Amino acid sequence: MNAASRPDASNPSPIYRSLTSADIATAHEMSLAVSWPHRPEDWQFALDTGTGFVAELNGVVIGTAICWKHGPERASLGLVIVSDAYQGRGIGRKLMQMMLEELGSRVTFLHATPAGQPLYETLGFSVCGMLNQYQGRVTGPNPVALPDGLSLREAQPADVAQLTAMATRATGLERDAMLAQLFKVAAGVVLERDGAIIGFSVFRRFGRGYVIGPVIATEAANDLHAKALIGHWLTGRENEYIRVDVPDALSVGDWLTAQGLPCVDSVVKMVRNAPADAHRGAPDSDLRWYGLISQAMF
Repeated sequence: MNAASRPDASNPSPIYRSLTSADIATAHEMSLAVSWPHRPEDWQFALDTGTGFVAELNGVVIGTAICWKHGPERASLGLVIVSDAYQGRGIGRKLMQMMLEELGSRVTFLHATPAGQPLYETLGFSVCGMLNQYQGRVTGPNPVALPDGLSLREAQPADVAQLTAMATRATGLERDAMLAQLFKVAAGVVLERDGAIIGFSVFRRFGRGYVIGPVIATEAANDLHAKALIGHWLTGRENEYIRVDVPDALSVGDWLTAQGLPCVDSVVKMVRNAPADAHRGAPDSDLRWYGLISQAMF
């Protein structure tokens, strides 16, 4: 969408247009102003995989928003920021409406801060879950001992189709385009049982350090599979800053805290164009979603 709303001379109002790479520097400054950790490279990756919009006044970007299409039926959105000086003027609502028009009838998800939740509710979003954000400097990871038959190895290009199918099952989101872009900037590891892949995790630079996600694995006692896939990236990274965003109702939290990654925040997950109850809990009965790519891109 390239729609633009022009101000009238007697009552200046923002111009709304597409977000481009030329806006990344300003968007980065705006995110720093609200204490978000994103680097310019993180903004660029978000734009490369999504569709963005900005509000601009007198040639200055004062608002941002990006949405992502996960196939023809699902979507997510985030990175909604409005400069403090322009709060309360309906700019955030307009940017949201532009994204929702872009996404159409797709079942659309977001993670909401307490400040943003009331706006999202007026736009038809309902709470369907929670997300816990674990991050910190690794203190002294305890290697996860794997039983006989289980092994970890580096992900290979030939694995991507299978990993994408697993991620789509575990998240309920079509992951083909997103993972294709993600593996251009990230490393992956797979967990195998007797040669068959039963999980994987991805590791990349983000914000103050690194992020681990997605993390997809079959269930196991004490979440052994997920811990092995996360612990692989923690080993040898004492004092590195690492983040994992974990959907609610999973029990890896205490273990992450013991590795030096305490829970620093919790936010609600919201859905639009579908009943909230239909999207509570795990999308798949066999594969679990232990870590997100990001709170916006899911």
